[in-house]
Amino acid sequence: MRIGELAALAGTTPRALRHYESLGLLASRRDANGYRTYDSGDLRLLRQIQALQAFGFGLEETRPFLDCLRAGHPSGDTCAGSLAMYRDKLAELEACIEELSAIRDTVRERLARAERAAPPAPPRPLCELTAHRPPA
Repeated sequence: MRIGELAALAGTTPRALRHYESLGLLASRRDANGYRTYDSGDLRLLRQIQALQAFGFGLEETRPFLDCLRAGHPSGDTCAGSLAMYRDKLAELEACIEELSAIRDTVRERLARAERAAPPAPPRPLCELTAHRPPA
């Protein structure tokens, strides 16, 4: 299949495919007239890239998974390099969660302190129609 067909099947653009090719993540073949051609294996690689990117993996981080597929494994995440990349990504995510949790706790404490120090809010009128009416 040609680049446009592969891009359409994967829901991406030919430009993205050329970028992946420039990084060595995808490899096209050329037909007699010089057009890039791909096969179903390339679609499988592309879908692996997309799935990993959806989980927050960068393009370079997808390389071990693609190498695993190219080596003939039924899944891109069964090789030692893929497992190591999963471990690295998990550690990165856990560090981010810790940092965000600490920030959340700080914001929660500041909000509680500010609410205790703030003057009470004026009572809200029971009826919006009478809220702006001058007193009788």
